[in-house]
Amino acid sequence: MTEKPLKTARNRNISDRAKANAEKQRRFRERQKEAGKKLVRGYVTPEAKVCYDEIREKTGWTDSEAMSNAMRLMYAAYKCGQIKLLTEWLRKNER
Repeated sequence: MTEKPLKTARNRNISDRAKANAEKQRRFRERQKEAGKKLVRGYVTPEAKVCYDEIREKTGWTDSEAMSNAMRLMYAAYKCGQIKLLTEWLRKNER
């Protein structure tokens, strides 16, 4: 007889944690929107969104292709020791 109340209490505990987590996520999304950030695949600044839109416009890439190619470019820059050069270019060109 004691198993049934334990399962019910355990289910309530899991449900309460899930609700608390959902509430935290909701508050986080609201804070990001209030900060002027927009969700693409993560929250980005308005400046980053402009760059993202420019890349998609010039290349014609889908969202998935843009993200995949961005990761490839970053990895290639990393492997070739060019991260500093890339970062300097972004700063110089106000990106």
